[in-house]
Amino acid sequence: MPWNDSSNNGDKPPPKKGPKPSPWGDPSPGDSGGPSGGSSGGPSEPRRPVRRPSGGGMPPPDFNDLSRKVGQQFGNLFGGMGGGGGAGGGTMKPGAFGLIGAAVVLLWAVSGVYVVSANEQAVVQTFGAYTGWNGPGLHYRLPWPIQNTTKVKVTEIRQTPIGGSEDESLMLTGDENIVDLQYTVQWRITRPQDYLFKLKDPDGSVKAVAESAMREVIGRNALQPIITTARGEIQTQVADLMQRVLDSYQAGVSIVEVQISGANPPPPVMEAFRDVQSAQQDAEAAANNARGQASQVTQAAVGDKALAIQGAEGEAAAFNQVYTQYKAAPAVTRQRLYIETMEKVLQKSQKIIVDSKGASAPIILPPDAFRPRGPLAQPNTNVQAQPPQGRRGQP
Repeated sequence: MPWNDSSNNGDKPPPKKGPKPSPWGDPSPGDSGGPSGGSSGGPSEPRRPVRRPSGGGMPPPDFNDLSRKVGQQFGNLFGGMGGGGGAGGGTMKPGAFGLIGAAVVLLWAVSGVYVVSANEQAVVQTFGAYTGWNGPGLHYRLPWPIQNTTKVKVTEIRQTPIGGSEDESLMLTGDENIVDLQYTVQWRITRPQDYLFKLKDPDGSVKAVAESAMREVIGRNALQPIITTARGEIQTQVADLMQRVLDSYQAGVSIVEVQISGANPPPPVMEAFRDVQSAQQDAEAAANNARGQASQVTQAAVGDKALAIQGAEGEAAAFNQVYTQYKAAPAVTRQRLYIETMEKVLQKSQKIIVDSKGASAPIILPPDAFRPRGPLAQPNTNVQAQPPQGRRGQP
């Protein structure tokens, strides 16, 4: 053949008329010598000389000759289609159908091999009915149409955003207000067989259950906690309620988390709500200031009370001591108390007592005679000394 023979430059010799060559290749070496070598009596195809090694043994294989023989076998098997003319040209041998059928059956059988990735599970169906599932790795199933597989990603976290329109975001609160809420539900598939066959639209079911659960939880809470401090508790309640409902549906999914991205009053009343919120903040600030002042007054009163109690207890103890001494010596104690009392009274007095007995001249007092004395007294610059009148003088 021209594509196997290295000695041929690509020019194919014209076909010779005569009997068709044997499908089993070239004649034996003993039949190539002359006209009597073949059973047909015609000239046989010349053979290429085979180089034998000088040391004896089997000669090396001739790959060109081998490929040429294989080509001839296939050409003969398919009736010489595309080859030279002859009695059997253009017809397919019966063995060709078996070969083609075997190849088709082999390819059909091999098509049942499949690989499941690490993040997937394969659901196996036999004639459309669920018959099992396979985890990651190399597996085999009966080829289509007997069995087929559906691969589902079980580790992927899916997200369902809710709140893009007013119909989804506006919700009625427990105190009869309206809140504009946007949130996202994160979930993943845990049972692929339930996810594929239990619900007609599992993704849409997850979204519908999320809306219903959120509206139920929002309807039990007031507006102010929803938009301020109660978001975490609301998210947890919604996730738990969704999981219970989806489990009752046998949806085959698990709720990972519910995240509230925005919670505000509706846009038409946003300005009024801000005014109310500002007034509430001012009222809270005034109340906090009043509570602070009340606390200061209360603390001061408590301190004064403690001091008064301590002073009274000290005076009572001192009186008891004096009373004990008075019972022991009444006259002495009475005189001592009188002197101590006069000393305390006259210590802050500005009166001057002058004993003029035996005095013949006016008494001249020093300039600071009427200056206030004592730690609490204030100086009086308008007081002037007065001369004594008679035998006793007073200022």
